[in-house]
Order: sequence, then C-alpha cells, then structure tokens
Amino acid sequence: MKFNRLTTLVLMAMVLGVLVGYACHRYAPSPEAAKDIASYFSILTDIFLRMIKMIIAPLVFATLAAGLAGMGDAKAVGRIGSRALGWFIAASFCSLFIGLVFSNLLQPGHALNVPLPDSAAGLQLKTSALNLKDFITHVFPKNIFEAMATNEVLQILVFALFFGVALGHLHSQTARSLVSTMEEVVHVMLKVTDYVMRFAPVGVFGAVAATITVQGLGMLSVFGKFMLSFYLALATLWLLLVVAGYVVLGKDIFRLLKLIRGPLLVGFSTASSESTYPKLMEQLEKFGVKPRVTGFVLPLGYSFNLDGSMVYTTFLAIFIAQAYGIEMSLTAQITMLLVLMVSSKGIAGVPRASLVVVAAVLPMFGLPEAGILLILGIDHFLDMGRTLTNVLGNAIATAVVAKWENAIDPVDPALAEREEVLPAPGEDGAPQAA
Repeated sequence: MKFNRLTTLVLMAMVLGVLVGYACHRYAPSPEAAKDIASYFSILTDIFLRMIKMIIAPLVFATLAAGLAGMGDAKAVGRIGSRALGWFIAASFCSLFIGLVFSNLLQPGHALNVPLPDSAAGLQLKTSALNLKDFITHVFPKNIFEAMATNEVLQILVFALFFGVALGHLHSQTARSLVSTMEEVVHVMLKVTDYVMRFAPVGVFGAVAATITVQGLGMLSVFGKFMLSFYLALATLWLLLVVAGYVVLGKDIFRLLKLIRGPLLVGFSTASSESTYPKLMEQLEKFGVKPRVTGFVLPLGYSFNLDGSMVYTTFLAIFIAQAYGIEMSLTAQITMLLVLMVSSKGIAGVPRASLVVVAAVLPMFGLPEAGILLILGIDHFLDMGRTLTNVLGNAIATAVVAKWENAIDPVDPALAEREEVLPAPGEDGAPQAA
C-alpha cells in the first residue's frame, strides 16, 4: 500500500511517541516527574494546535463570504443549508442509536467493580453552559473581532453569511474587487496551511508521547473492554457512513476516502478536529467540491455534525448506569437519546464537549455525574476515535451535499490517482508524485 509523505511521517511520529512515552513512563522516578516530563512533550502539541487555530477564523470567514458572494442567490443558500441540516440530523440520530444499541449488547460496565466517588466536584465541567436559551443567543456574535479572536466558528459563520449575501447583491466595481480579494485570501490561507501542516508529525509525536508518559500502557488493558466496545460501535458507524456515501456518490466515495486519509490520521492522533479543518477543506476541493459548498457546509458540520461524539454520549451514559448497577427501562433510554439529540447540538465550543453533555443529562435520569470520573484516564484515547469519526462524517456530508447541488467539478483521472504529498521547500506548493 502506497502512503503519501505526510501520512508516513505522521505514522512514524505516532510509533515514536508511543516508544518514547513508554520509556519515560517506565523510568520516571515518580508520577509527578512523569507529568513534568509530559508537560515538555505537550509544548510541541500546543505549538502545532496554536498554529492551526490561527488559520481557522480567516479561512472560515474568507471561504464562506467569497462562496456566498459568488452565489448571489439567497435561495441557493437556504437550499444548501436545509439539505446539510437534514443530513446532519439523520446522521446524529443514527449515531446516538448505534451508541445505545452497542452499550446494551456488549454491556462494557456490567462487571465493573470500581469504587466510585460520591461527588463530581473535581470534574470542573461547566454543565450550566448547556441550556437552549444561552446556546441560541451565543450563536449570534456581538463583536465579530471577538468571535474571530476566540475561534467561535458558529458566530463567524453567521457574520460571514450576512456579509457574503450582502456582498453578492452589490454589483459595483468595488464590490467585485472585494470578492476577488476574498478569493485570494482563501488561496493565501491554504498556502499557509501547507506550511503549518509540515509541523503535523511534530505535534502528533508530542501528543502521543505526553499521554503515554503519564498514563502508561497498562491502563489500556484495564479499560480494554470499554475501549474495544466503543471502537466496535464507531466501526459500525464508519461502515454506515461509507455505505450512505456510496448510495449518493457511487464509487467516488473510495476516491474521497483516499484523499482524506491524511486529515483522518492527524485528527485521530491529535484528538483535535480543529487540526484537520484546513487540510480537510483543501482535500475536498481536490475531490472536486466547489469552494462555495465546502466553505458553507464544512464549518456548519463542525458545529452540528459531530457523529463520533453522538455515539459517545449515549454509550457513556449507559456505561455509567451499568457501572452503578442502575437499571434503565427502554423508554428511559429512548427519552435520553432524544434529550441528547437536542442538547448535543452546537457543543463544539464548550470545553470537553462530550463529557459536558453527558454530565448535564445524567441527573435528569437519576444517574450520578461522578461516574464520568471512571473514564477520565482513558478519555484521550476515546477522543481520538471520536475525532476521526467527526472528520469522516463531515467530509462525507460535504461531498454528499455538493453532489445533490451538482457542485462537484469533474476531476482528471490522472490527477485523481496522484498521491497527496507535502510540497518540497522552495516549490510553488503544487502536489508532486511521492
């Protein structure tokens, strides 16, 4: 199997991170020393993620504003948005249902005899941030510069929606020049993305090494059943998403999967969807998706189409009930599914989003929040799978909506077979054969 250069370097970084992290964990004189060592590895990851975050706001705004200005049709915007949200809702329901089914079939918490704390005070999860009123008002920015400074994607999307539609209705020479400028900004930001992605292997190494240094490899066996069950549920969702994509895209779904394997791997190893956004956008455009669709659907999906997180919320809630020996009726479980369906939308901007959603919903069904403490030690490894699934779901959703809109440009078969590589230093950024 042929791998592109970025994918190969990231895989090597992951393996090296495991080896170095294990060595540091094994020979660290104390747990405190291991955490201190891990903090230095985390510097590499923090730097990489900071560089990624500096790209998000200008890239989202420029692509969406330029794309909407190019449409010049408010009806097209509404049609694309409604189709995207329809797909997101269906995918979210399927994800929640899969989590519910697998947690009941495999019962990962049934024989767990771990003493549970009486309080969840140490969680520091802001469950009060999860209510419908605050969420709806938070979507609308009071200051676009503040929204861009804090990478509030939904708020940036709302402002860019107004800005792009308004710009599309102006037909002066100045307006056309501004549209051209916005399109050039997109190209510049994608070039910046190429430069930043050269540091991806370094960031991946730091993330993996830091986690293994603190947790070690032994903790994986302790929670092996939970992790195996959860990843089996995720694999079922992956298959469902690919089949659904095949129904709409045909054999092109396999070309899409080949193109996005780099972003999937980076998302999996860093457990950060943000780290994949710029590169995923670039790969979708290589697939042929027109920028006006990518720039609108993809950022919307990053807030409303978190398929991996959906599986996790129902799976974890039922796991906690099993760990405590609390029986939940089928009616209660279905009610919980519907509550999670509503409360989980737009959670991307909340720290430790999936845990926040579960902690907020548990008390409604008589389940103790403290159960979340059970999996905090392995949450990073679970988050890796959630992130990969979120990225896969958003890539397929964007391509499907583009297909429905007839917004996929034909791709030269010769170019489609070329491997995605990092441009060599000093080159003009054009892809080259590996």
